[in-house]
Amino acid sequence: MGDDTTALPRRLDLARDLSSRSVFLFGPRQTGKTTCLRRRFPESPWFNLLHGDVFLRLSREPGRLRTELAAGPGAAGPVIIDEIQKLPSLLDEVHDLIETRGLRFVLAASSPAKLRRGGVNLLGGRARTRRLFPFVSAEVPGWDLLRALNVGGIPSVYFSSDPIEDLRAYCGSYLQLEVQAEGLVRGIEPFSRFLTAAAVSRGQPIVFERLAADAAVPPRTVREYFQVLQDTLVATLLQPFMPRQPRRKPASRAKLYFFDVGVANLLAGVSRIEAGNPSFGLALEQLIFCELSAWLSYARDPRPLTFWRTADGSEVDFVVGEAAAIEVKATGAVTRRDLTGLRRLADETPLAERIVVCRESAARVVDGIRILPVMEFLGRLWDGELLVEPG
Repeated sequence: MGDDTTALPRRLDLARDLSSRSVFLFGPRQTGKTTCLRRRFPESPWFNLLHGDVFLRLSREPGRLRTELAAGPGAAGPVIIDEIQKLPSLLDEVHDLIETRGLRFVLAASSPAKLRRGGVNLLGGRARTRRLFPFVSAEVPGWDLLRALNVGGIPSVYFSSDPIEDLRAYCGSYLQLEVQAEGLVRGIEPFSRFLTAAAVSRGQPIVFERLAADAAVPPRTVREYFQVLQDTLVATLLQPFMPRQPRRKPASRAKLYFFDVGVANLLAGVSRIEAGNPSFGLALEQLIFCELSAWLSYARDPRPLTFWRTADGSEVDFVVGEAAAIEVKATGAVTRRDLTGLRRLADETPLAERIVVCRESAARVVDGIRILPVMEFLGRLWDGELLVEPG
């Protein structure tokens, strides 16, 4: 399968932000930040800190940013600084250029962790934060659900003729370039064991002691490792939804999801996802999490994404804000029993939308609950027909 990413649309509208602010653009490695920016702003001044000569001259003399921009032909678009986390001191110059020359910047980074450490100038509200995700279903003509469930949406992996080998290389690069090189953990071997244990337990309430035992590290270290995953944008801790006046005791443990289905599969040692096998349901749930996360971010919808679970085992996979609930089922024949969690959550809090995403062949409605095939759910989500914010 050839790489045709240059023709693909992105759901990220940076121009809207750049009319009044600069932008930090965050996203894990190889999600397409550089490709996206070059396509959107082909005439912009560009500083890529992955290039040794650029890094060397700006690290020796950050003020050269100012003089090089002054000597150039003039900004035909925002100034792009790629991999800004490699030289955080450059942000002082950026700050001054925003103030004194009114320039706009796009500051791309594969990990915000280094920028968030103490003492770094984050431009004091002069830049908005946006995030780029792996490909979502709406971005790829002829998007293949089963392929996405197996290899995920990282552009170079989705279009690869050997995606599994590329996923192995990607995970190795993450450990080397993001974790070890940045000194985010003391030892790479225990962190690697933790990654596997975390991937195996994704989508389940987190029990730190159990993960610590599986990774052979203290529970306190596991908590630090979870922070590394979040700081590098590789995983998210999904918090439980708390109804305002709960009738049942809500669970308090968060759940973990990775930023990409293929990465999660590889780390968990899952070799093949097929309809009907035990891994299909978890991979589908992970994919719906990725699509919902990207949709909320690109739509600039501030509602939190959570899940609902009670001490007696009632559960709904995803809750958007306080009015929309989504249950993911791998079955091709949804029964009334599959609707139990959504019914019980509706007893706890008013819900404008209740949806089951499944493998059925046609949409239907049961007791006010919409049962939608996976592809129809994704199409209607990205067309703006679902999860419309009340008011």
